[in-house]
Amino acid sequence: MSAPVLQNDVFLRALMREPVPYTPIWLMRQAGRYLPEYNETRARAGSFMELAQNPQYASEVTLQPLERFDLDAAILFSDILTVPHAMGLGLDFAIGEGPRFAHPVRTEADVKALAVPDMDKLRYVFDAVATIRRDLNGRVPLIGFAGSPWTIGCYMVEGKGSDDYRLIKTMMYSRPDLVHHMLEINAQATQQYLNAQIEAGAQAVMIFDSWGGVLGEGLFQEFSLAYTRRVVAGLTREREGRKVPVIVFTKGGGLWLEDIAGCGCDAMGVDWTVNLGSARKRVQDKVAFQGNLDPMALFGGEQAIRREARRVLDGYGQVGAGGHVFNLGHGISRFTPPESVGVLVDEVHNYSRAFHA
Repeated sequence: MSAPVLQNDVFLRALMREPVPYTPIWLMRQAGRYLPEYNETRARAGSFMELAQNPQYASEVTLQPLERFDLDAAILFSDILTVPHAMGLGLDFAIGEGPRFAHPVRTEADVKALAVPDMDKLRYVFDAVATIRRDLNGRVPLIGFAGSPWTIGCYMVEGKGSDDYRLIKTMMYSRPDLVHHMLEINAQATQQYLNAQIEAGAQAVMIFDSWGGVLGEGLFQEFSLAYTRRVVAGLTREREGRKVPVIVFTKGGGLWLEDIAGCGCDAMGVDWTVNLGSARKRVQDKVAFQGNLDPMALFGGEQAIRREARRVLDGYGQVGAGGHVFNLGHGISRFTPPESVGVLVDEVHNYSRAFHA
């Protein structure tokens, strides 16, 4: 059966820098803990992993924010750590503690034992993509995603989130050969993983380089960007008769915009430290931009939300030729009042329509 006609493709057109009637918006972590209905579904599922590994539940929570807000894209409900989990590292999510691995990668033997996982171990993700596409019924595009090889590697070595990245940086400085070996495997796995999501129905994909910004000049290019570039180079870029855009987001990557824009992506996500107008000039409009409101602005009340949304839109410039997808500069906070998201979506849509070239 052919896929249903896409009713709203403004997000995809903006990523490809094609004409748009307004600035599209979606939010990182838009399906998540700030929504009471998400928390109810997670309670029914029993745990985060049981929620993520059940395609029906994953579809339900993916569509929940679309029932509340006029968002222009849906994003697969999953986690960037599903790939190392499939490698046998034993992922678990303790309530209030975040992700942890039972078997972190700490020794040479641990690194040498790593292998690209059989993608059948991640079949639940691809089934979720297919289920979500069916349930969306052409409403908006579906975004698939993965962590960057470097960011995944950080979690694999640290075993959990980190404040100082001591373990991964110790390995990087003392045994760079081991880190490169791990990153090569991660790049191969991530490429296969994203292509399988595209095959299952993802209409755009995003690579989250959440920890790339903790690296120094030169080291970012060597240990993070080089492997992101390898992933991007091997991705399927057309399916169902249209382009499959690729977004790369490096939190803290404002120093390296020119380098990131040259990695082969169609769009670059940026955090709130970046001025979009200056960024456009730096990369000479080679790529589209996604971002970049400070997530904490959503706690400032309606007047502040509308003001800061306009600041971001004004910073990018007039709407019309595409090239900008409105988003936060990082994931939405679990404490965000849902009504604040409604205000933001309303302001972005209405103001950008009036700001049309």
